[in-house]
Order: sequence, then C-alpha cells, then structure tokens
Amino acid sequence: MAKERYIRFDWAAKRLLRQKSNFVVLEGFLSTLLNDNIKIVRMLESEGNKEDINDKFNRVDMFAENSRGELVIIEVQNTRELSYFHRMLYGTSKAITEYMYEKEPYSRIKKVYSVNIVYFDLGQGKDYVYHGRTEFRGTHHHDVLQLSVRQQEQFMYKEVGDLYPEYYILRVDEFDQKAVTPLDEWILFLKTSEIPETAKAPGLQEARERLRRDAMNREERSAYEAHLEALRYQQSVIETGLIEGRAEGLVEGRAEGLAEGRAEGLVEGRVKGLAEGLVEGRAEGRVEGRVEGLIEGRAEGRVKGLAEGRVEGLAEGRVEGLAEGRVEGLAEGEKERLKLLQEIENLKRLLIKD
Repeated sequence: MAKERYIRFDWAAKRLLRQKSNFVVLEGFLSTLLNDNIKIVRMLESEGNKEDINDKFNRVDMFAENSRGELVIIEVQNTRELSYFHRMLYGTSKAITEYMYEKEPYSRIKKVYSVNIVYFDLGQGKDYVYHGRTEFRGTHHHDVLQLSVRQQEQFMYKEVGDLYPEYYILRVDEFDQKAVTPLDEWILFLKTSEIPETAKAPGLQEARERLRRDAMNREERSAYEAHLEALRYQQSVIETGLIEGRAEGLVEGRAEGLAEGRAEGLVEGRVKGLAEGLVEGRAEGRVEGRVEGLIEGRAEGRVKGLAEGRVEGLAEGRVEGLAEGRVEGLAEGEKERLKLLQEIENLKRLLIKD
C-alpha cells in the first residue's frame, strides 16, 4: 500500500500546529467547521492538554484562544471510550473554571467551543458531523429566549444560548462519500491524510505545504513511524479483544440460553399441562359422570318408582275399590229390593185368592 504523503492530523496537532507559524492551518480548519473567520491568538496550557510521552490515553488535546477571547478545545480521540460525552462536558467546565479568576464577575466567563475528532463509533446516528448547543425555547409560544438590548451590547451575542459552550463531534470513520463541501475536504484529510489537488478549503493549501512527510528529518520520521505502529498495535489489540469477547459471549450466551430455555420450558410445560389436564379432565369427568349418573339414576329411579308406585297404587286401589264397591253394592241392593218387591207382590196375590 502506498504511503500517505501527509502527516496525520493528530501527530501534527501534537508536534506542529501548536507553533504560531502553523496557526494558519488550524485557523482554516476551525473557520470551515464553525463557519466563521477564526483567528488564533495563542495556545493555552491546561492539565488536559499536557503532552504524555507514552501517549497513554491515545488522545491529543489542543487548547486555544481566538481573537474574540473565546476558548477552543480541540481533541483527537483514536480509541473507544464509553464515557466520552461526559468527558466532553468535563472539559468545557474545566476550561471555564481554569480561566475564571477569583473575584471576577460572572460576565467574564468565556465562551467555549469543544471540537471533538473521534475515530470510533460514538453514539448512534447517520451523520458524520454533529453540532450541539444550548437553546432556551418557550414551552408555550416556542420562541427562543433572546438577550436584552443592553445584554447584547455588553456580551456581543444575541441569544441566551450563545453564552453557553458549543460542541462539535466529527465522526471521521463514518465519512464514506466524495468530498463536495470545504468541510468534506477537511473530513477526508482527517480520515485519509490525503489532500486532493482540487481541494479549496481554507487551511488545506497550507497543510499541503507544511505537513508533508518527506519534509521530516530522520528523528521526526522515526518518531512518527513509531506513533503509527502504536496505533496499529492498539487497533489490533482492540479487534482481538472484540473477537474473543464475541466468541466467549456466544458460548456463555448459548449456555445461559439453554439453561433459561429449559427452565422456561419446564414452567411453560407445567402451566400448559395443567391447563390442558383441567380441560381434558373436565371433559372426561363429564362423560363418566353422565354414564355413572345414568346408571345410578336408573337404579334409584326404579327403587323410588317402585315405592311411589306402591303408595300410589294403594291409594288408587282404595279409590277404585270404593267406587267399584259402591257400584256393586247398589246393584246388589237393587236386586234385593226387586226381589223383595216380587215377594210382596206374590203375597198379595195369595191373599186375594183366599
């Protein structure tokens, strides 16, 4: 693979761009990003941007003051950091307090810009450049809170949010398209360390002249190659950790999933079995109950019917016997009466003959 012709931005920020003669490169980058004419007055020292010869955290901080007295933090981060957003907040807060002298009024607090160039997936999003700022918006009328006329004259800002820190995040690795705008040209340089001949963005022409690799002496080139090798080694370690972590996670996940699946299956099986057992048991119970009930009902019905039939038969027999007895008694009584009448009639006849 052909070597890059220009020095990486993080190395340049550490070794070259702090020099006043090279401010023009940094000014071009900031002017393009902030869409303003930025002039750097001086580089400032802070605990956050002191150089670590071992590059322990693999990051580069630059701390500058522009011609309006505003503070600019530029940070280049090569490795993943979950709490990076928190560190951005800490960095702006620390910059404000470090340059707020004792007994000074709050009106002397300096505006801070935090520019973050990251070479890893920070957060979730589709874009490669994000801008964050504080905004005070009405909850009812949705208007943006403005400074009063007197405040605007004193602070030289218009909105209240202009007084607060602003954040820029450049997710360099997410840029995968043709450079169209000046900012795209800068992002392309940050990602590939290459500057197209057609590039017109402010500062890139100066970078093309001052950040050439072949302009480094032997000692500088040796240190730069060691820096690149350290980045490659660190990336390899991270990738190895990711691969091993995924493999271990896959094994552990399968084991845990199998155990949880068995446990859940046992519980679900018991619940489902109980439900189905209740349904089937009720159905079978109803069938068996009907059969047994029919048999027992018939038996009980026979016994009960026999008893009730006897009682009812006795009662009905009495009634019918009484009725039949009356009829038969009347008939026999009538016969006796007729017989008696006949005998009387015979006696009468004998008496008449005599």
